[in-house]
Amino acid sequence: MTEKNELVFLPLGGVGEIGMNLALYGYGPAANREWIMVDCGVTFPGPDLPGVDLVLPDIRFLADKLKSLKGIVITHAHEDHYGALSDLWPGLNVPVYASPFTAGMLEAKRQYERSRNEVPITIFKQGDRVQIGPFEVEAVGVNHSIPEPMSLVIRTPLGNLVHTGDWKIDHAPSLGPLTDGERFTAVGDEGVLALMCDSTNALRDGVSPSEEEVSASLEKVIRSAEGRVAITTFSSNVGRIRSIAKAAAGAGREVLLMGSSMKRVVQVARDVGLMEGIPPFISEDEFGFIPRDRVVVILTGSQGEPRAALAKIARDEMRNVAFSSGDTVVFSSRAIPGNEKAINEIKNGLIEQGILIVTDSDALVHVSGHPRRNELKQMYQWIRPKLLVPVHGEAAHLVGQMELGLQSGIPNVPRVRNGDILRLAPGMAQVIGEAPHGRIFKDGSLIGDFQEMGIGDRRKLSFAGHVSVNVVLDARYDFASDPIVVPIGLPEFDDEGEDMNDTLYDAVLGAVESIPRARRKDLAMVQEAVRRAIRGTANDVWGKKPVVTVFINRMS
Repeated sequence: MTEKNELVFLPLGGVGEIGMNLALYGYGPAANREWIMVDCGVTFPGPDLPGVDLVLPDIRFLADKLKSLKGIVITHAHEDHYGALSDLWPGLNVPVYASPFTAGMLEAKRQYERSRNEVPITIFKQGDRVQIGPFEVEAVGVNHSIPEPMSLVIRTPLGNLVHTGDWKIDHAPSLGPLTDGERFTAVGDEGVLALMCDSTNALRDGVSPSEEEVSASLEKVIRSAEGRVAITTFSSNVGRIRSIAKAAAGAGREVLLMGSSMKRVVQVARDVGLMEGIPPFISEDEFGFIPRDRVVVILTGSQGEPRAALAKIARDEMRNVAFSSGDTVVFSSRAIPGNEKAINEIKNGLIEQGILIVTDSDALVHVSGHPRRNELKQMYQWIRPKLLVPVHGEAAHLVGQMELGLQSGIPNVPRVRNGDILRLAPGMAQVIGEAPHGRIFKDGSLIGDFQEMGIGDRRKLSFAGHVSVNVVLDARYDFASDPIVVPIGLPEFDDEGEDMNDTLYDAVLGAVESIPRARRKDLAMVQEAVRRAIRGTANDVWGKKPVVTVFINRMS
């Protein structure tokens, strides 16, 4: 009997977490499906992943399906949606569809990182349709906090799907497009099987303020400031950069742009024609010659990044740019969860210098790029899906949208998390299996899993340090010379004020001398005895067990 065709949805990232968005759509019989990938993003490591540069989705599910993957569509150029593409694409080698701005950002990023992984892009933008295997994909314009975002209408023989990507409804944005309600309504008239919808702000009531309102509020802040004004925001938020530049011009101030990532984004925006009508920015060399009440600085560092421009200003490390008491710094952003401590450290450094801090709790200086509950309801009314799949969010956001969808009359809202294989059709939507999923890590120029990258050992080292021991025995298995003990990351003194190195040295002597000479022929046993002695002694006097490496050699 011939296996029937099925339509399935499989998220490998971004569902149950914020960031690392990657979704697969499959069509065909279970043993021979064809797939498309939507987005290929990263997330950023916290202090629990020492040394790791980026966290990428684990795509081993595709390892034996490479011929079945027909293409990748990128909805927009935020790192959590496209940041893993250059690292993962070489192992996939399939067509990639993205907007001109996204293509420009990918190339600028490649050049900045000096990567050899050049990803060929097929330009795909609002209003375009493309056939990718059994899927016809249409780009529908939406508004978000970055240029050229798109939702996707994915047409299949078993029904139409809408994958929203990141979106909001803003009737007066600084930078288009408007969210195309008319097109969504027409798609809803065709009939939509499933809506995969952004859940980030599903717990927030009402509608998002417009970027126009933010711009007006920023101009008030700038006009009322007596000294210099610095405004920090996400470097990718070209619309916000335009809003700030217009507000500064309205207040009669020149604008300086700071931060390599921000300059890179603005250059790409200029290249694709998104900075028209914005006056030229001044250079850092000109900053010192402009009166304090006639300058605005737009700069990176809104999330507390220690190497960003704002952090350097807080530490007074910039060569040509400095702030002083009476100046103002505006945080035109919200803290990403986990960044609060780093942001507060920078704020405190600025406050110590007498600088005034303004955040979105003081004035309307930021608006999210994601839909609140009334905007979600509007999308439901446009699309009228048979089922809703909340995506892009942590558990609280996903459940919040699930409840909203059910309250709004959508009959079926299945519970889906990363790795769940959701059969959308035929029949009732249900999770039919779990795919391998998880995280891999970019560490320097290498990529691997937790064990391959040695992250577990690195955690131990960061917690309890390391001790190296070298013991050389003579032909009679006595000490040929004094053992060498090298502790790294341990306290200098024990609890009685004795030198820690001397305490550990004595532990090595005691461990070896407690073994009868005849039994010291078993060098592995001696090695383990020394290792245990070091860890035990350190634990007795310090309360922690370091990582220990022991070398035992015998002279012939």
